[in-house]
Amino acid sequence: MTHLLVAGKLHPTGVARLEALKAEGVTVTYIEEINEPSYADHIVTADALVVRTQPLSAATIARAEHLKVVSRHGVGYDAVDVAALNARGIPLAIVGDVNSVSVAEQAMMQLLAGAKQAIRADHAVRDPTKWGWRNRLEQREISGRNLLIIGFGRAGQKLARMAVGFDMEVRAYDPYLQSTRWPEGPVKPIETLDDALAWADCLSLHVPRGDKPLLDAVAFSQMKPGMIIANTARGGVLCETALAAALSDGRVHAAGLDVFDVEPPTGGMVLADHDNVILSPHIAGLTEEASERMALSCIDNALAVLDGTIDPDLLVNKDALT
Repeated sequence: MTHLLVAGKLHPTGVARLEALKAEGVTVTYIEEINEPSYADHIVTADALVVRTQPLSAATIARAEHLKVVSRHGVGYDAVDVAALNARGIPLAIVGDVNSVSVAEQAMMQLLAGAKQAIRADHAVRDPTKWGWRNRLEQREISGRNLLIIGFGRAGQKLARMAVGFDMEVRAYDPYLQSTRWPEGPVKPIETLDDALAWADCLSLHVPRGDKPLLDAVAFSQMKPGMIIANTARGGVLCETALAAALSDGRVHAAGLDVFDVEPPTGGMVLADHDNVILSPHIAGLTEEASERMALSCIDNALAVLDGTIDPDLLVNKDALT
């Protein structure tokens, strides 16, 4: 009998799916808390684990005597010790194209809110003494602006189509796709990041976190004055300290951040005092619709690994199946 451990609260449709599985003979342990200790004791008996954003460490993996698959409720896996899974031959599955529309919409919102200085505009109405802010003309149009998309996967490509609808000129920087097969369509690649940053008026990040920030102080110095930045990717892709400095000196007109170096951010977060930044709590992929799709997909992926029907493209570590 298969035992499925679900760590983290699911959309009600996902919970209903778990109940249906019980009727089919699958045993389920469902824990709504999103922290590693809450599920660590239960992993000993699990054949499959569905996990949300909480860590999955080597120590917890070592306790998983029967574990055959880990399925992420999402596409990122920064908090999962993949090396420890590989050492045990345990595959890690991620969801497919279930939230790219949500992410692209969030990025488009950040670009628009940044251009229109939505935070300052809101303050100017709530505080009557600031009504005259409107005459400073800090609000801008995005029509006709150059949009650079860094990382041209599903969400980046959907954002490109939205931006074209706003009459933006769109290009993308993605070394991996440039070396393999560039997607068909009107968006052309820019070969170097230096050239890309010098060309762009606005940029949106859609890349995984690396060993160091992709956008550091040097990168900010290469941008045109007045840049608008959207980050729905991962914390650490840009240097928050360098961004704060660029916001203060006008190199960056405005920014939207959905992800941070530390989540949730600490009280001393350097960007919190800037009113030309719109902040959101890592929600780009957490719309009602995407949450429902992710809940169903992560459950189905776990079961598909167990019965041998998983799509290999949904596995982070395909070699673990061999």
